[in-house]
Amino acid sequence: MTEKKTDISKMQSWILASRPRTLPAALVPVMVGSSLAYYKGTFYPLYSLIALICAVLIQIGTNFSNDLYDHLKGSDTRERKGPQRVLATGLISVKEMEIGIIIVFGLAFLLGLYLVYSVDLIILWIGILSIIFGLAYTAGPFPLAYNGLGDIFVFIFFGIIGTVGTYYLHLKEFSLLAFIISLPVGALVTNILIVNNYRDIEEDKKARKNTLAVLLGKKFSRLEYIFFMLLSFFIPFILHFKYDFGFFVFLPYITLPLAITLIKMLYILNGTQLNKTLELTAKFSALFGLLFSTGIILGNSY
Repeated sequence: MTEKKTDISKMQSWILASRPRTLPAALVPVMVGSSLAYYKGTFYPLYSLIALICAVLIQIGTNFSNDLYDHLKGSDTRERKGPQRVLATGLISVKEMEIGIIIVFGLAFLLGLYLVYSVDLIILWIGILSIIFGLAYTAGPFPLAYNGLGDIFVFIFFGIIGTVGTYYLHLKEFSLLAFIISLPVGALVTNILIVNNYRDIEEDKKARKNTLAVLLGKKFSRLEYIFFMLLSFFIPFILHFKYDFGFFVFLPYITLPLAITLIKMLYILNGTQLNKTLELTAKFSALFGLLFSTGIILGNSY
């Protein structure tokens, strides 16, 4: 542990704690929600920029909170299969992490006040709920991640609410179309968590962290992962045949070979080998989101 402290600076430790590979979970919903607003003809770049910064800060704050409370509950140890955790290895102290959580969530709240002022109070409630549930993921008397609700939380907040909320910033309306385009976002971001929990199933059992993978088993996790992949690829059909989007909406289909590869990896690999699957799943989510957003923006083109 001492060696790790000398090798990694405090700044590097905070970057490690932010889990940069998970940050596409914050980027994609803002990108997709903004693309629909642009398609609809009402788009304010500054709103999307601030929303993106707030989303990234909330994602980082959630990661900090996870690191802290998983450490306090004994879920993270030096023997874990996933990437290094800064509290388990002593790179950052509990007190420092508590301060970091307050600062990051505080900055997100303060920046979000501009959007509240510019749009309306609905944005305030979205922001407050996002922060509360970001903390409640691993903290509090009923931590979501420890009671089989982590997947639902991620799907709703980093998928539906993140995407529909971004769309609302520009048009001040909720719509069925905005909800539909949020589904691939939530599905693919949730797949990142599914791989993480699938990899850690044995350690989580010992720590009594009852993720869906622990409660329902590896077979369920693999099927859940496949279902979310299929859902993501199905949505462009709805947009094209129901809402008359052009063929560019099928741009995400370029990623189909990678999707198949990822599913195979989930069946073949185990333990630390799944860290590569986790990384590629996060990159897949970002790539799919970028292509999906481009297809939506070009929705009137054939």
